[in-house]
Amino acid sequence: MAMEAGQIKSLIEAAFPDAVVVIEDLRGDGDHYAAQVTSAAFKGKSRVQQHQMVYKALRGAMDGELHALALQTQAPAE
Repeated sequence: MAMEAGQIKSLIEAAFPDAVVVIEDLRGDGDHYAAQVTSAAFKGKSRVQQHQMVYKALRGAMDGELHALALQTQAPAE
């Protein structure tokens, strides 16, 4: 079962209320997305840690509903 872009965005925003989240459906199939997430929660974290935080926010969706997510994360520029 495919996942909607709005659902991905909502899950990420629930975990990171300050986040600026941009989701793009790469193929139009609801199965391959790109996400850009900017949040202060990422400050001081490695890129791997940032991605792990986002995957945790998706609550296991990467194991079934969501096939592929090209993820870009960053802390806001100061």
